[in-house]
Amino acid sequence: MSNISRSSRQRSESTRISDDQIVQLVSKLRQLVPEIRTRRSNKVSASKVLQETCNYIKNLHREVDDLSERLAQLLSTIDADSAEAAIIRSLLSN
Repeated sequence: MSNISRSSRQRSESTRISDDQIVQLVSKLRQLVPEIRTRRSNKVSASKVLQETCNYIKNLHREVDDLSERLAQLLSTIDADSAEAAIIRSLLSN
């Protein structure tokens, strides 16, 4: 076997995730996603957890976009030297 194929095979084996690691990661996602965390039953399939996680992330992106747009509109309506602008700048710098 050539050194290149051996090196490639070793690299792919070292980057594989074990079944136990997958179970741990899915468990962490169950705790992070509100739609799953609030369910009474813990019997949610891994594929459902992944689907709900993707939906949750998409919703978070939409919320960020909406809030960014609202903030831009707000900033365009106030004087840059006003107290309101100073408050917004201080909140954004935190």
